[in-house]
Amino acid sequence: MKFEHKYGVIVACDVTSLDELENLVEETHGVEGITGYKIGKLLGLRFGLRDVSETIRKFTDKPIIYDHQKAGTDIPYIGGKYAELLDELDVDAGIIFPQAGPETEEAYVEALIEKGVEPIVGGEMTHPGYLEKEGGYLRNNAPEEMYRKGAEAGAKTFVVPGNRKDALRKWTELISKKVDDPILTSPGFGRQGGDVKEGIEVVRKANKDAGFQAIIGSGIYKQPVSEDAKYPSFKSPEKAAKFFAKQALEYGD
Repeated sequence: MKFEHKYGVIVACDVTSLDELENLVEETHGVEGITGYKIGKLLGLRFGLRDVSETIRKFTDKPIIYDHQKAGTDIPYIGGKYAELLDELDVDAGIIFPQAGPETEEAYVEALIEKGVEPIVGGEMTHPGYLEKEGGYLRNNAPEEMYRKGAEAGAKTFVVPGNRKDALRKWTELISKKVDDPILTSPGFGRQGGDVKEGIEVVRKANKDAGFQAIIGSGIYKQPVSEDAKYPSFKSPEKAAKFFAKQALEYGD
């Protein structure tokens, strides 16, 4: 899987109907700098991944990324079935958060690669209360182990929090020691407070060869935004997409 631009924006399609999805993709697929579409389990479970994928494919062949929220939390055997399903349904990449341990992580990454589906490995999330130091259930060093093991298993693309600059820098540096020219994908922008330009600058300082794709959902499809939002309102998803994509494209390829 390749993105059209080294720095770009992936639209998170967290809408509630196929009509909304169709309108969102129709309005944004032609925007320069929009590099792909992420779909989640709520849309997939409600309508089926096949119909969701086919709706997107009416307009674009840009990468479709499936986020099962959270895949990689089952036994290793399921990794092969997961990879087969995504390949069958014309999905280009699958996000995993391997909280079930290293054997499951390795199985998922290797199975996805074997089927030609890009594994995107996550470790740290954007919300508070995830790690032990914040009152969460996961050991503080768990994300480091997830990223390291994912890289060793062959992953080239990773999910890192975009609204936590220290974490974004830390994980970019760590992953870059294991992977040549990695791609970092990051949620946490728009409604969650992250800034696309700041995210790109953090990644560039850590590794100028790394790619970066900001994942933005409601900041694009939910217009106008609330009055207390940290970014402007737009008249349409297309205009919002252009705003965020322009920020990414300022850094070239």
